[in-house]
Amino acid sequence: MRFRFQITGALKAAAVMIAATTGAPALAAQAAEDPISLEFFAVRENMTNVQISPDGRHLALMRIPARTANPLIEIYRTDDLSAEPRRLNADPMEFQGLNWVSNDLLIVGARQKIRNRIDGFNRGVYAGKTVMYSLSAGEFEELSNLSIENVLPGEPDEILISVPRGPSSFSSDDPFAAFRPRAYYRFNLETGQRSLILNGNQRIAQATFDDEGNPRAAQGYDAGSREFVFYTRGIGDEVWEETYRIDGYDRSTFQPVHFDQEDENLAYVLAHNGHDKLGFWEFDLERGEFGELIYRREDSDISSIRFHSNFWGEGSELAGVNYYADRIRTAWIDPNEEALYAGLRQAIPNAHQMSISSRSRDGDRMTVFNQGPRDPGSYYLFVDGQLRYLGGHAPQLEPDRLAGVEYIQYPSRHGDLTIPAYVTIPQGEGPFPLIVLPHGGPYVSEVITYDEWSQVLASRGYMVLQPQYRGSLGYGLNHWTSAFNESGFKMQDDKDDGALYLVEQGLVDPDRIAMFGWSYGGYAALVAASREDNIYQCAIAGAAVSDPNMQLNYYRDSLLPFQEEIELMRREGIQPIDEAENVNIPLFLIHGDVDQRVPLEHMRVYRPRLERAGIPYRYLELEGADHFYNTLFYRHQIELYTEMLDFLENDCGPGGL
Repeated sequence: MRFRFQITGALKAAAVMIAATTGAPALAAQAAEDPISLEFFAVRENMTNVQISPDGRHLALMRIPARTANPLIEIYRTDDLSAEPRRLNADPMEFQGLNWVSNDLLIVGARQKIRNRIDGFNRGVYAGKTVMYSLSAGEFEELSNLSIENVLPGEPDEILISVPRGPSSFSSDDPFAAFRPRAYYRFNLETGQRSLILNGNQRIAQATFDDEGNPRAAQGYDAGSREFVFYTRGIGDEVWEETYRIDGYDRSTFQPVHFDQEDENLAYVLAHNGHDKLGFWEFDLERGEFGELIYRREDSDISSIRFHSNFWGEGSELAGVNYYADRIRTAWIDPNEEALYAGLRQAIPNAHQMSISSRSRDGDRMTVFNQGPRDPGSYYLFVDGQLRYLGGHAPQLEPDRLAGVEYIQYPSRHGDLTIPAYVTIPQGEGPFPLIVLPHGGPYVSEVITYDEWSQVLASRGYMVLQPQYRGSLGYGLNHWTSAFNESGFKMQDDKDDGALYLVEQGLVDPDRIAMFGWSYGGYAALVAASREDNIYQCAIAGAAVSDPNMQLNYYRDSLLPFQEEIELMRREGIQPIDEAENVNIPLFLIHGDVDQRVPLEHMRVYRPRLERAGIPYRYLELEGADHFYNTLFYRHQIELYTEMLDFLENDCGPGGL
């Protein structure tokens, strides 16, 4: 009998033994009194991208061998992990990720620095490349800049790929990639030949395929009527049929995510369908009508659909529905998958946000990834009935020395919303000094598993609040749309209300509060610095948008639908560039000198405003750092953490924070 039918008993038995035999770091009796070294936080992730081959015989991963080194790919035999692995180096390029596409072949992403200055908005200093590595031949083959759409589990010699259509001036970090046309091909892994399936265009930019490689759904934008238009087509059909339209002023969602294997007219979609919270519905393609509601919550949105962990063997078989909560939780459909995860949760130390990251075709071997407040990220291999710890993102960090995270909710002062938030709690007794750390975006979702910046601050005795202020996704349409026209107003109040709530609970010293943010969070920190009746003693603004109107100009040719409405939303908010003379607390500005998303020009126009007004500030420019975390190397992190902590201790308010 195959492993997946022995799930509960096998893993429960393994859990008893694993407690004594796993190589995972053990919990110490109590934390050391001295703080964790900043070097332990500043190093890049030690191990990433752990994947098992479809036949279960090989394990590939990326590892950084030294704090200033680039990642290597290591390939092991799963029946002898102690043997010396095969090591691959990308020099002068840097590996970014890998995926098995057959028993012998890996598709690998890499990047290389090609310039010292950004080449326009969203055109950074790196160029990407995709290559294919053959285990048997021991050779790399260069491919175009492609994306894997589906490994086509029933066809071992072919995969489904896509490439951008036409020249693009945008990088892989392009925020509007979903609106840009792509061409789709079947790619033969043996011959390297491609056969075109579908050419995207402005009407049907991108498509969704089933596991047999049939295009089944597509989305476009009708500029004339200002509507999103959704199309579907049956297996073997050549013509797209219009299925659904959403008015451009309607912010609701309609997203096909699965097609029934027995009834080709039955699809499963994520949609609001007149409700505030995103639900999971049946949808009749022939009639263009919603059917049965499968799952919806009243407290949060669905985040995604969970498919079977063995996509080689089971394909895109539905396993459950994920939703936002204190972490991403699952309402299970497949009882076998539910039992499998329950057994793994018992076996893995500090189990929190856990996923089966890869699995062999026969289901018997798998890799598992776990991450949580006290686990920066750990990888495990399940083989021959044993669960073995392989390594992790930051094995140098001891779990008991990391801070715990609590999920809270508090009322908005405006009486219209309840604001979810995460609180990272330092060791010791309160009331604590507090850092309010709003996420970037702002229209994104944030679920805290392990957050390095919060842990750095907590290791120095600061409590950290990460509010899911209005505009954050995951909590319904009203929570999102109530942010429109409120940048710097109600959105800012939501952040302050969280700090005041913690003060009321006796957890925070009201005279020791600061804000630190990056990107939109940096914008929020600039707004905080100039507010009247300020609750903050200082603010730290990283990669901050100081002039929203200037930022909007970068987007004018980016093919973003509803540009006018978004521009109106931003123009109605606070403009920090116009409030510089009102800054009334110590301010620390940080910016990468090759930031492609929020260019350095924001600091070049903002800092003179401070200087003309006689406002003192501290400034740190990170050489060679882009906007994104994966461009903050060891030297950047050490500089950032050292300067930030020094500012908080010595320059924040009359006596420091």
